[in-house]
Amino acid sequence: MADGTVHINQEARDRAYSTPLEDFHVGDPDLFRTNTHWPWFERLRREEPVHYCRDSEFGPYWSVTKYNDIMTVDTNHGVFSSDAALGGITIRDARPDLRRPSFIAMDPPKHDVQRKTVSPVVSPANLATLEPIIRERAAKILDELPVGETFDWVDRVSIELTTQMLATLFDFPFEERRKLTYWSDVATALPIAGGLVETEDQRQDILINQCLAKFLELWNQRVNAPPAGDLISMLAHGEATRNMTPDEYLGNVILLTVGGNDTTRNSISGGLLALNQNPDQYQKLREHPELIVSMVPEIIRWQTPLAHMRRTATEDIEVGGRAIRKGDKVLMWYVSGNRDDEAIEDPDAFIIDRARPRQHLSFGFGIHRCVGNRLAEMQLRIVWEEILKRFAFIEVMEEPTRVRSSFVKGYETMNVRIPARL
Repeated sequence: MADGTVHINQEARDRAYSTPLEDFHVGDPDLFRTNTHWPWFERLRREEPVHYCRDSEFGPYWSVTKYNDIMTVDTNHGVFSSDAALGGITIRDARPDLRRPSFIAMDPPKHDVQRKTVSPVVSPANLATLEPIIRERAAKILDELPVGETFDWVDRVSIELTTQMLATLFDFPFEERRKLTYWSDVATALPIAGGLVETEDQRQDILINQCLAKFLELWNQRVNAPPAGDLISMLAHGEATRNMTPDEYLGNVILLTVGGNDTTRNSISGGLLALNQNPDQYQKLREHPELIVSMVPEIIRWQTPLAHMRRTATEDIEVGGRAIRKGDKVLMWYVSGNRDDEAIEDPDAFIIDRARPRQHLSFGFGIHRCVGNRLAEMQLRIVWEEILKRFAFIEVMEEPTRVRSSFVKGYETMNVRIPARL
């Protein structure tokens, strides 16, 4: 596995450093599928930290690649808009008739009141309630894993744990929970022949006739019942959300599903991969399990489960010495900012006892900072506490297959083997 990675990276480095900067398209999803995006961002940070891609399958866009410049954009929501009507939060522009609003794809004041409606689900008190539930489920999942056999960690552990959690947050029928995984994947997949979705119309058919239909059924149950602590009830009874259109409701459901599913599941897989690629850190973890607390944010930085967030400029402005025009698409590459050596010491190293592990961009900053960041950290902490109680080592058998996306930075499969239980 290591030899293959080195070979791919050298090949990618040669290509990245021989390609003219004006021809750079770091949003190419195949760079992420092949894990060869790193040298392209490295070169931009060194030579052109704010870069304009004049043409791509997603249209022209700006790339902001350094930590401090990303912070400048992320915290200036007055100029850099998330509004779905202007294009939303990803490199891929939805068709104008499909620019579905959600609170992450809104600007104040509407963003603020909708976000506030769902934030109680991740309050400290509710996290304390959820912790024993997560621990019990993590223990059950890990206890059922085979020893001495190769199996897919993504499916058996990462997806299963996060989808169980998501079903609990929605109070979604538990036996149907894998529908949430499917709809999350459908919502973020790039349409391609032979892919999960082949056309935009197919995606919309699944999201409207399956996902929205089910969530409307649950809405109608909750709106006619007393207010409860699940996300659907919060939305159905919230003053700012109870009169949402079905399209806006679907937008928020997709946001909460992707946010609660893709990010945590890919960090669970990415953390195990990082430890396998850094056996000295795995040994340090075995000897000092108390380091889980600092390892968790280091995993989230190292993985960066959402590679970018997009904004649209609402006026002319300068960033990093470059003139961005009103209406331009601006991508904040969190995956690059998290490897900026001017902001983070030795950023390409995976260090589980890093002095300032929470200094990373993976959750974003400003008004759109991830609402569920503490829940994500708690799930990762618990799963690693439970892993170390059971297994001294979990071996990644081969390079994982990665998602073909420059937005969701994740894994489709990762085959592992557990040699023995403790």
